[in-house]
Amino acid sequence: MDPNHRDPHQRGDGDPHRIPGGPQPGAVERRPRPPQGPDLGQPVPPRVRTAELVAGGHLVTVNPVDGSEIEVCPPGRHPSPPVRRTPDDRAALAAAGRPPAPPGVPRTHHRLLERDRERDTLVQLLARGRSVRLTGSRGSGRTVLLDAVAARCEGLAPDGVVRLDGHHRTADELLHALCAAVHLLPAHRPGPALLAELAGEIGAVVLIDDAEIGGAALDSFLAATPECAVLLACTPEVPAPGEEARVEEVVLDGIGRSGGLALLAQGAGRALSDDEVSWAGDLWFESEGLPLRFVQAGALLHQRDLLREESGSAEAPLPTVAEGAAPAALLASRLSEAARATLGFAYALGGEVPHQAHLPALVGDTHADAALTELLDCGLVTPVGNRYRLAAGVTEQLAAEGYADEGERAHTAAQHYTWWTGHPSVTPERAAAESDAVLAALTALVGGQDPARQATAVLLARTVAPVLAAGLAWGAWERVLRSGQEAARLSGEVAEEAYFHHELGILALCQDRLDRARAELEAAVALRGALADKRGTVAGRRALALVADRAGETVPVTRAVLPTDGLPVPPRRDGLGTPPTGFPRTTPAAGVTRVQPAASATGATVVGGPAATAAEDGRPGRAAVTGARRNLVAAGAGALLVAVLGTVVTLGAINGDDEEPASVDRVTTEQTTPEDEGDEGTEAERPADSAEPSTDPGEDGVTGTPDDPTPGDSGSPSESESDEPSSSPTDRPTTSPSDRPTTKPPTTPPTSSKPPTSPPPSSPDPEPSDTTPPTEDPDPEDPEPGTDNSASGPAPEPSTSQTLS
Repeated sequence: MDPNHRDPHQRGDGDPHRIPGGPQPGAVERRPRPPQGPDLGQPVPPRVRTAELVAGGHLVTVNPVDGSEIEVCPPGRHPSPPVRRTPDDRAALAAAGRPPAPPGVPRTHHRLLERDRERDTLVQLLARGRSVRLTGSRGSGRTVLLDAVAARCEGLAPDGVVRLDGHHRTADELLHALCAAVHLLPAHRPGPALLAELAGEIGAVVLIDDAEIGGAALDSFLAATPECAVLLACTPEVPAPGEEARVEEVVLDGIGRSGGLALLAQGAGRALSDDEVSWAGDLWFESEGLPLRFVQAGALLHQRDLLREESGSAEAPLPTVAEGAAPAALLASRLSEAARATLGFAYALGGEVPHQAHLPALVGDTHADAALTELLDCGLVTPVGNRYRLAAGVTEQLAAEGYADEGERAHTAAQHYTWWTGHPSVTPERAAAESDAVLAALTALVGGQDPARQATAVLLARTVAPVLAAGLAWGAWERVLRSGQEAARLSGEVAEEAYFHHELGILALCQDRLDRARAELEAAVALRGALADKRGTVAGRRALALVADRAGETVPVTRAVLPTDGLPVPPRRDGLGTPPTGFPRTTPAAGVTRVQPAASATGATVVGGPAATAAEDGRPGRAAVTGARRNLVAAGAGALLVAVLGTVVTLGAINGDDEEPASVDRVTTEQTTPEDEGDEGTEAERPADSAEPSTDPGEDGVTGTPDDPTPGDSGSPSESESDEPSSSPTDRPTTSPSDRPTTKPPTTPPTSSKPPTSPPPSSPDPEPSDTTPPTEDPDPEDPEPGTDNSASGPAPEPSTSQTLS
């Protein structure tokens, strides 16, 4: 088939079954293939989101896979100096720090009643630069009073008014939040020195709601902010500051009876009847004048009016005083379905109300976000920082009425937050704003015994931890890591437990808690080593090395692996001869210390002497390096010498087995050393059966007397029939071969420089001596003493033949 010229059956206009003149067939519309269908293989894994931030003097890379990495910040990666925010920036930041407005129009707006005196006192103290501690019971209206004070303090300080949330916040977290509210610090968490410098230069009116710091923590916070006027709103249970702090104390009591009636009428939306006024008096006595109880009581009267309208009855009984003092259960029973479901989620999360944007997904109703307005009108939730929580006493009242949750809502919320925080569109700042609800869901699951819920808790902590770290919400990050580590331990997920230990170590290192960092990182390395996780182990060891460097510890110096390491070392022989002139004996230079090998697998090299002293003084240890190189050269020279000697000995042994007569030009192994070498040979160089040549003392036993015999000049043994062989060597090798050539090099110096007296042979083939070698090889199992050919065997027996006459 021609691909360029198809036949009519292959063209759209050449169909033989098509009616001429009929309509043209339309183009076939192809449906798009699914991008990740089952026939396309495995789906592409989501892209891992990493983040880099500077914490003190370290560069931290948040890695959700193997754990965060930390290193000393390179010179070019240091952030620019912090810049103060403009008034517009501070206003935008303050608006973002307030809780979101609920959808719709609230039915009532709670005004500040009977608090003018307290407001004026607080404003005057703050204007004089004094710090104040405002104490009041939960539900006494501290948050509403802070709103009024903030409106009156605008313009008192150069950096304006800064509002902070003190709920579950430490002094260090509040200090970082204060610096971030005044300065622009993108992806930068200042270290202790820079933090103290920035905080000391801030001049602002700081309002901390729901503060939980007191005692020494409060003293340290006030000492770090000398140019700030601080107002802390807390409960009486919070420890008081020290005497040296000079903090003024303002106590917030309950409102009077008239103020309670005003709040009750405001909540009901009408004037009160006589019965309702009498009922309000009993309620005021029972609630000790807490404004929150009158707000809730006004919601009860409003619901009573709605019930009368629905039933058409003009009369409806008033709630009892007990129901008015604890109205949470009664109010919840009259709410809409979505509002009750939202209240159930808040109860399951320990009082934390999820953001209104999450309510439709959690409740399953597209209009569930309007439920927050109902809860606010009833006084069941109150604003805390940038979110909402259940009002004071609501959780306890619901629990007393049997409003229990089996953990299903907490499990659902945890699954939802796992998906939401892992979504690429969610920024770390948004996740940090929802950290309290996430922590509440995580805490609710960790305490249970269900393995499925514990696995969900591990997954939630694993997903949200790196996001909180990137969002610089390190207080919430630490709490998530500890909860996740506990959940992983209970569920038996060793790999995840190692990850949480590693992250806790990185966090402790950034906070200069070196002991805690070392403990967490060592635990992580041990767990990952058991799992053969090489990448995680390497990351942990790098962090441990940085901990050791920060602590000023000396890292053990391991012995360098030389090329000759691991090779067999020849045995040392004592008493070797004088080394050849080509390889002079090396003598260690003065001040050079020999480095001994490590004694254990991780043993540190022990360095002593002057080299160690020089290293301690801070001077470069060049002497130790030079000594190590000389030792290496000497070791190589020795190995080469041993190899050469072994080759010579082996060749001599092989030549001896041929049993060929030695020629005149061949030097046998019994040839003596040259005369110029003197008598410097050692005993190990002499044959085992020979002795040092000496003079016979004669009969008188004294050497050097006339009766001493003189040795013969012949190169052959004397005619004496003594069994002892002559110990005097020949000047030159004899022409008659011995039984077998010896394999040891001769070292005995010559005794005379005179030429031999024996005449040279008359024929080129000298006749052998009377004694000839045996024609049969001896039994290898019973070798002759003189037939050993090894280099270390005994010396050959001397010939017993007589000298030729």
